[in-house]
Amino acid sequence: MSQRRLRLGANLNGVGNSISFWRHPDIPINASVNLDFYKKQAIKAEEGKFDLLFIADGLFINEKSNPHFLNRFEPLTLLSVLAGATSHIGLVATLSTSYSEPFTVARQFASLDHISGGRAGWNVVTSPLEGSALNFGKGEHPNHALRYEIAEEHLNVVKGLWDSWEDDAFIGDKEKGVFFDPSKLHTLNHKGNHFSVQGPLNVARSKQGHPVIFQAGSSESGKDLAARSADAVYTGHETLEEAREFYRDVKARAVAYGRKAEDILIFPGIGPIVGRTEEEAEQKYQEIAGLVDIDQALNYLGRYFDHYDFSQFPLDEPFPEIGDLGSNSFRSTTDKIKEQAREQGLSLRQVALRASTPRTSFIGTPDQIADQIQEWFEGEAADGFNIRTVVPNGLADFVDLVVPVLQERGLFRTEYEHETLRGNLGLEIPHNRYTLETAK
Repeated sequence: MSQRRLRLGANLNGVGNSISFWRHPDIPINASVNLDFYKKQAIKAEEGKFDLLFIADGLFINEKSNPHFLNRFEPLTLLSVLAGATSHIGLVATLSTSYSEPFTVARQFASLDHISGGRAGWNVVTSPLEGSALNFGKGEHPNHALRYEIAEEHLNVVKGLWDSWEDDAFIGDKEKGVFFDPSKLHTLNHKGNHFSVQGPLNVARSKQGHPVIFQAGSSESGKDLAARSADAVYTGHETLEEAREFYRDVKARAVAYGRKAEDILIFPGIGPIVGRTEEEAEQKYQEIAGLVDIDQALNYLGRYFDHYDFSQFPLDEPFPEIGDLGSNSFRSTTDKIKEQAREQGLSLRQVALRASTPRTSFIGTPDQIADQIQEWFEGEAADGFNIRTVVPNGLADFVDLVVPVLQERGLFRTEYEHETLRGNLGLEIPHNRYTLETAK
């Protein structure tokens, strides 16, 4: 067994990331708000010894939004239920720093951490869609740079609140009538550019210290925030070389900020399509691709560009020149779409269909997919993978067919090593800042 251990996460998303996934006869029309559906997925992922479940989120919809976005559970509420249906797997939720208050966020994730016995994680995002501002009475949506400035301060405040109580603060001496040691309760008294928060938090630290911090963003600002403050990064790359370059970049930034390279884990998202034969895997992809029509694909593409209306352009002419459109939303994604369209001479039709039903490179037999995962992992392009379900029963196929191959090769666990998410990911428990001060 190598010193590094492969990590796996399961991205649970109801009726799916695809605009057409819901149309498949094997997918319940109400999957995104079907608790039994989520429980079965969670239990299956835990059966496969996955490190974590991941629930993404967003704060703005319109009539052109992905079907899953139109009617879905709030992530922390859902994960609180899934905590009771599982015992070891981590529970990671997206929550925006742009439209939330640090005290509430700290309390929500600390509560989930206790409910689950130390298995909570927070995916820190900055709400790319400009329409989000319309739902919170905040005026103009902050620009990209400002959103990351807010995010950094927000995250620092949350971490400070999580340290309000030292780990041995609650004495609970019934005979003496001493519930807690007041000297081990600390008030943050934060006053910054964007937040003013006194504290302390009314929830103690859990057995893993802090919930695990994930960050999802591949822009320069996103990579810097992750390198300074995150335990893990969600990202997405089409090629091994792209993934390896990102991996080295973020790890180098972390080291430059005084951290160790192993302090931050890189999780590319992949949507493996597994078949017992190559032909079976290809058939599964074609079933989903065949459910997409071009109008839906244009709507899906437009979401990345603040729901821009691409239907005004000819479908079979080169992808239109749209300048900086998208730079204040999904910047890294929109930059990549425009770059690939330009370099590969793609038409608008081709770009839209690629975006709405991307063809994964992780498609084939269990051994073929395991080969690719091993190549990326051993080639230092990934520490783990966030597994998206892109075809019906995709998670079950991966657990039943690919995980055993990874286990046989000594790449992946056969049993959980720890009770907490931080422990299973091999991450250290954060020291309480006040305990350190006391020890000096």
